[in-house]
Amino acid sequence: MSISDVSSVAPDDTRAKRNVAVLVAAQAILGAQMPLVFVVGGLAGQQLAPNVCLATLPISLIVFGSMTTAPWLSPLMQRMGRRLGFVVGALGGLAGALICAYALMLGNFWLFLAGSYMTGIYMSAQGFYRFAAADTASEAFRPKAISYVLAGGLLAAIIGPQLVSFLTAGNPDATAARYVPVYLAAAGLNAVGMFLFVLLDIPNPPKAKQGVEGGRSRRELLQSPQIVTAIIVGAVTYGLMNLVMTSTPLAVVGCGFGVPDASNVVTMHVLAMFAPSFFTGHLIARFGVERIMGLGLLILAGAGVVALQGVALTNFYGALILLGLGWNFGFIGATTLLTMSHTPEERGRAQGLNDLIVFGGVTFASLASGGLMNCAGGDPVQGWTAVNLAMVPMLALAGGALIWLMLRPKDEQVA
Repeated sequence: MSISDVSSVAPDDTRAKRNVAVLVAAQAILGAQMPLVFVVGGLAGQQLAPNVCLATLPISLIVFGSMTTAPWLSPLMQRMGRRLGFVVGALGGLAGALICAYALMLGNFWLFLAGSYMTGIYMSAQGFYRFAAADTASEAFRPKAISYVLAGGLLAAIIGPQLVSFLTAGNPDATAARYVPVYLAAAGLNAVGMFLFVLLDIPNPPKAKQGVEGGRSRRELLQSPQIVTAIIVGAVTYGLMNLVMTSTPLAVVGCGFGVPDASNVVTMHVLAMFAPSFFTGHLIARFGVERIMGLGLLILAGAGVVALQGVALTNFYGALILLGLGWNFGFIGATTLLTMSHTPEERGRAQGLNDLIVFGGVTFASLASGGLMNCAGGDPVQGWTAVNLAMVPMLALAGGALIWLMLRPKDEQVA
């Protein structure tokens, strides 16, 4: 019997489907704040930062907040349940949005960074929605459950960026304070969305018996080829998506287009991130998780090629749509592979370790994004070129890891 056959409860897809419905709604409502703050975070940072190279630092602090939250939030959910962890995340997002709004009114960059860090607590919790979808699902339904939850991002893709356009259109204020209503809207999404989690029905995983270790240690988990590959592909896929998306509003506006254009490009990007989720799980079940991850990496490479062809608005749309599609296949595939590779007792440890490393890579990518975009060349075109060329070594790393896994004998892959 394989690791993926082990379950803390008998498979009950009726319960799983109910939980998926709750998580889809949470992804749509609470998740709308992420494209919202990613659109305006860099633009506001560009106006507040003492150095233009630090423009995307607020977004980096969001991802850093997520990275540093995962190691304590995942064990908390292991002990106390998913519901508490997700409410904690929403409270962090609420506090972060209010702090950011206040910082924008004051014109205080450092306070804006503090609020951005708090927003990262929500981002970390949102990252566990996909794992929660798998908790009560049968092995056959698991990849579909993960896909459906991520599909909830379709509504988030519409709500978030379009709220930015609505709340900033016609605002004559040229200062960063014009974005205050955007962050107040984000606070409202958190305040409303947290009540959804009352409806979750996910039992806590079994506790290890006294004197018995609850599965493998972190070091032992990292000796599993499946887990290592899942982490690398997840980190590269998410990191490259963040690297390019973080710079996109700066590139679009820097190349002469407006904030509504940037919002629309991001809207199409996030739609492309989540629209395939209705069938990604079916593709994984039919063709195998390794092939779908590989397809995701190839599409990400295609996004870079399109971006390097020019800076017309059509290039931005084409590149960002491909970026979203590649992220979907790569990230859902990596998530599915991880859930197949640990026992219920190892869930908190394995998933916390995964998100620590994944969002560590995303933090580095978002930091690099601002430096490449604003300081690698003399104009936005050169900066945008540098951002997209930076994808090459990371894609090579993830592709190499995936090939390494696929060439190993099956009995060694789960070691």
